[in-house]
Amino acid sequence: MRVFHGPVSAGGRIGRIGRIGQSKPLFALARALPFAELAAVLTIELSPAHFLYTGPLLSPAPALAAVTMGPVGTGFVAFLAGVVSAITATVNHAWGTQEVYANLLALLVVTVASVAISLARVRRERELSRVRRIAEVSQDMVVRPVPPRLAGIRAAGVYLAAEEGAHIGGDLYEAVDTPFGVRMIVGDVRGKGLPAVRSAATVLGAFREAAQYEPDLAEVVRRCEAALRRDLSRSGAETAPGGGDAYPAEQFVTAVLAQVPDGSVVELVSRGHPPPLMLHRGEVTPLETACPLPPLGLEEFLTGPPAAVEKYPFGAGDRLLLHTDGVLEARDRDRNFFDLPAQLAGLGDAPPEELLDRLRRALAHHTRGHLADDAAMILIERDTGGGAGQDRTGHPESSPASRPGSSAESRYGGR
Repeated sequence: MRVFHGPVSAGGRIGRIGRIGQSKPLFALARALPFAELAAVLTIELSPAHFLYTGPLLSPAPALAAVTMGPVGTGFVAFLAGVVSAITATVNHAWGTQEVYANLLALLVVTVASVAISLARVRRERELSRVRRIAEVSQDMVVRPVPPRLAGIRAAGVYLAAEEGAHIGGDLYEAVDTPFGVRMIVGDVRGKGLPAVRSAATVLGAFREAAQYEPDLAEVVRRCEAALRRDLSRSGAETAPGGGDAYPAEQFVTAVLAQVPDGSVVELVSRGHPPPLMLHRGEVTPLETACPLPPLGLEEFLTGPPAAVEKYPFGAGDRLLLHTDGVLEARDRDRNFFDLPAQLAGLGDAPPEELLDRLRRALAHHTRGHLADDAAMILIERDTGGGAGQDRTGHPESSPASRPGSSAESRYGGR
């Protein structure tokens, strides 16, 4: 994988953690090797050490060039090798000998094979480039960048792909502005590969549709679950190219949905997902749900009616981090887990996109650029400007944190 370099765009996708360092010096060395070989042969032949037999050293030059060059570059190296062979034969008065013609024939055979291999490699690289461009477009369609501002909320998102060269995996996130407030989802699909991507796209599609029309956040969750169940049942009979089920029977999605209405609260529904982290005045608090629920796709394990939406205080300047378990389960070389709450508390005060970039760098440093699982994060911050005490119609709204017996007061503590 590659490490993201460069500035972070506000609210956009920050990048991916990957293998630290580039192979440019090694690539340059490999590209210079055929020329160094030809120069060494020519030097030996024109020096007092010309008695050494260097003819067989010319044939490998085109093969070495084919590793890093295209057909034109490989052919050019083969031409130079032929020139060097002609020069050495002239200097040594070797024209007409069997060795010279044997060397030229070997050079011709290796050249033809090397040009063909180089041409095939270039075609594969072009095809891979097209596939990567398609993957980038797919990523933008499935996991879209988080807008930097959403109705009184500043936001940023990041997707970190564990697999080298990957642009999208089984993690998902979205943040949208709706008539009912800013709504977000962060989820993690069990498994990897195309089935995981398809499940992620199904859940995100249902969320984007339901979030705009369903006033109840719990109903949005139900719509996402129903869409996933339909997709899994429809795909259950499919067969993978190598045989077996295209979808494993135990496919499911952990997810947490959040809603930020115009009051000083945030509403949450969690389906088997790690709890979001609330950052209030430098203190980080996990928002644990009172009634844990199974992931989407495992509704048969529900022992009763789904729990109601839980509310927590979320005032001006507060921040909320929604994340997947790929962040929590990231390990260093000593197999120590990444301490996300401590890292978040120690990052200081900065805009969401900058703070999330610092968090990404800390994660890259902890894992040395090698994630074991994909990771996704959304960080939001309530603007410090007014508006927190009014609903969307402009009427005053009392904070649930001040209501006796409210979920916000009992679950997170009043401010």
